[in-house]
Amino acid sequence: MLTSDQDLPATHPGQTIVGDKGYVSKHLDAFMAEQGLDLLWPTYRNRSPRPGEHLLKPIRQLIESVNDTLKGQLDLERHRARTPAGVLARVGQRILAMTAAIWHNRNTRRSVTRSPIAYDH
Repeated sequence: MLTSDQDLPATHPGQTIVGDKGYVSKHLDAFMAEQGLDLLWPTYRNRSPRPGEHLLKPIRQLIESVNDTLKGQLDLERHRARTPAGVLARVGQRILAMTAAIWHNRNTRRSVTRSPIAYDH
């Protein structure tokens, strides 16, 4: 991503990139430092913790929760699209429907809200 969009680090300075243990590399750390970006990844047991590492568990739980919702409730693993453009259209459609349901629940301020499960089909 960083090599395809050369302006990304300049237009969004001070960003932190979250990675997995597979991103442990002196070369990658040097490249990120050149770009003005921080790379956050979990350390191995035999190394001292890196700054900000305590943030990884909540971030990972959020990512897993979003992935589970997209795959399960929005049925994105069985999208039945035939082309990449069709997949994007169906994914976008379902995310937009879920977002509209959440927006509706927050803005109507009813004591009983519509459950997003009703949109699970």
